[in-house]
Amino acid sequence: MGEAMNRFDGKVALVTGAAAGIGRATAERLANEGCSVYIVDVARDGLEETVKLISEAGGSVEFATCDVSDEGEVKATVKACVDRFGQLDVLCNIAGILLLERFEKIPVEKFRRVLEVNLVGTFMLCQAALPHLIESGGNIVNTSSTSALSGMPYGAAYGTSKGGVSALTRTLAVEFGKQGVRCNAINPGSIKTAMGSGGNLPEDPDMQLVMRAMPIDKARGPEVIASVIAMLASADGAHINGEEIRVDGGTLS
Repeated sequence: MGEAMNRFDGKVALVTGAAAGIGRATAERLANEGCSVYIVDVARDGLEETVKLISEAGGSVEFATCDVSDEGEVKATVKACVDRFGQLDVLCNIAGILLLERFEKIPVEKFRRVLEVNLVGTFMLCQAALPHLIESGGNIVNTSSTSALSGMPYGAAYGTSKGGVSALTRTLAVEFGKQGVRCNAINPGSIKTAMGSGGNLPEDPDMQLVMRAMPIDKARGPEVIASVIAMLASADGAHINGEEIRVDGGTLS
């Protein structure tokens, strides 16, 4: 990042999926711009590493483990964040799981699990956070995907969950816009993270189909997503509501 901006001085953000990848990069970016961040994930070791990175850079951070598919844990997490920092201005729903499998081989329980984490988890966090966001005039940034915009080979579960996130985002924007709360989403594609690595592909995949998702120039790191999330969550995004922004290096252009 270039010169430090302080668009989030005095603000508090709750960031899920912050143990690695886009979640970690987003927590770092917001903290670097003056935000107090409350970070959660199921992976405690990764969270502790994120805390170390933010603390060493002089940022304000607290963490807790949270399974976003568990309603009790979600409610407790939002309460703990507000109890600790006194307010909530930004919710970044980034926690998610990826399943790539041939459609006919996807077990129903695995399909349900992807929906529970990616879609139901996002729904529950939004529901728990909204009273606090209405109070602060805050906003939500959800994580959709290019798979919500274009057919993703072997991604029936993942793409379905992200299509739901996109629809939920638009609904919340309309329902809560008059109360001063914005809700937007990002559609990442061609991002280098552990979750997005090719090791998730099914056996003997059709590489012609897989190549449909290749970027025009190159895959980039999660910081390129974090910068867009920071824009949407800040006053720079004041007139953006109910939008999803594709950040994929032109893959779907």
